[in-house]
Amino acid sequence: MNKPLRKALLLVMLTSVSCSVIAENPTNARQLLEQMATAMRELSYQGTFVYVRDGVVETMRITHVSDENGVRERLYSVNGPRREVIRDRKGVRCVLKDSAAVEENPVVADSYFPELPQTLFDDEASGYRLSLGGEARIAGQTARRVSISPEDDYRYGYDFWLEKETGLLLKWVLFDAKHKALAKLMFTDLALGADVDSSELKSDSPAEDFVALRTISPAKSVKVESKPRWQPNKLPPGFLLASHSRKIGSDGVFEHLVYSDGLAAVSVYIEKQGGEQALALGNSQMGTNNVYSRKQGELQITVIGEVPAITVKSIANEMAYSVASN
Repeated sequence: MNKPLRKALLLVMLTSVSCSVIAENPTNARQLLEQMATAMRELSYQGTFVYVRDGVVETMRITHVSDENGVRERLYSVNGPRREVIRDRKGVRCVLKDSAAVEENPVVADSYFPELPQTLFDDEASGYRLSLGGEARIAGQTARRVSISPEDDYRYGYDFWLEKETGLLLKWVLFDAKHKALAKLMFTDLALGADVDSSELKSDSPAEDFVALRTISPAKSVKVESKPRWQPNKLPPGFLLASHSRKIGSDGVFEHLVYSDGLAAVSVYIEKQGGEQALALGNSQMGTNNVYSRKQGELQITVIGEVPAITVKSIANEMAYSVASN
């Protein structure tokens, strides 16, 4: 498997969610999501949260400070594999358990928390519907539930619990078409505003352990510099090209495309077959991410994303070389 693909797969656990929805209750639902988007950017908050996926429980600690110095954030693991992410004016820097296997590489935005661009709230072709739920007590705070449900089988849904006063996200659950939970995140303690201890922004990890990452958010418009040589004949409804990169090496051309519906992002890798760690052909899973890989001539096409298996398989089978874009 090509090195950029191995490194991107290693970073899959950091993939974020963003949101493009059609609301059943436009006024209240949109107001809650707009409040959440603002809170996640502009509030200072700090706390411990639990992330559960595939029966594995990880405990993480986050400090997010927004002040006259801009936005600074530190996220690190309390248990499990060593991982740490720091965001500030210098960009995004990451430490993973196997830091030697990570280098600067375009990947989907690496965060456990969603971005909800207000420009997408009114998209009526999003493929999702929005509904309001009841209240719950989380990390000592009262939270209101907002559910984002898919309108077809090509995407997953989310339940968000937002702190009643500020709109800060306190819990989310990723669910499938049968509303079965696939992954969840929930704060267990939380400090806001002046109660945040900004000294926790300082890392204990040596500076040489950090690697800079260039991130691509599916929630943001990304300028595509060149036309992809490979394009799908047909995409699942709502998915559009968000980014594209091409590298030429001794093994030929390596191409990476990202398609997004505003909430979910799917990566497509096209590379020459071979390598000791090539992915098995057909369907496979990596946590909540589905993977589908197939051969075409001397090339291997691999599609991965936090979407149902039918979505990655459909995109992989629709990929075809575009003579016009060559």
